[in-house]
Amino acid sequence: MNRETNRETDEAVAARPAAAHPAPAPTRPAPAEPLVAGLLLAAGGGRRLGGRPKALLTHRGRPLVEHAVRVLREGGCEVVHVVLGAAAERVRAEARLPGCVLVDNPEWAQGMGSSLRAGLASLEAEVLPVRAALVSLVDQPGIGAAAVARVRAAYGGPDTLAAASYEGRRGHPVLFGAGRWAGIAAGALGDQGARDYLREHRDAITLVDCSDVAEPYDIDTEADLVHLE
Repeated sequence: MNRETNRETDEAVAARPAAAHPAPAPTRPAPAEPLVAGLLLAAGGGRRLGGRPKALLTHRGRPLVEHAVRVLREGGCEVVHVVLGAAAERVRAEARLPGCVLVDNPEWAQGMGSSLRAGLASLEAEVLPVRAALVSLVDQPGIGAAAVARVRAAYGGPDTLAAASYEGRRGHPVLFGAGRWAGIAAGALGDQGARDYLREHRDAITLVDCSDVAEPYDIDTEADLVHLE
């Protein structure tokens, strides 16, 4: 009887529909080399542009933020986090940013420092093992993929500090090894971003000359709009 009961139980179990289990979330393969993620700061409200968010300025027929993301990817940054602030919902609705991690910075009006802190915190939570952040600004369309690739190649370990230079002057993009993030975030206040930290650690910075491949102008005022296409 026990054996028959067991058989009937087995048959009943076999006849039941299989329990539904959610499919595992797709994962990105781990990179073969140290992962340098792109961190795009795109939260500015364009105060000197009449309050037009810089991310949504038109460049080559599309929002400027799309161009900046494309530059990071073409320069070798497969993972890209974008910090949004002014008109964040409009940027999400109007810009095509597939595959990007979009980071909201509700404190964007306090200055670039708050966006840098938000972006580094987002990279710390990234599922892939990000070894460094390559930071660029949305309002510098004259800096292309060649400059990104050069600075990215300067990564040498968790304490790496590297920056593009233009005729001897430090500019963007800049690269921060993960071992530097906590110190940078602690000093990222107001509009200074990482400026004070970089000044204090100037002897550790690898300058990467990009004068021949990029122009580091900013889109800050109405007069600067001539640089957009």
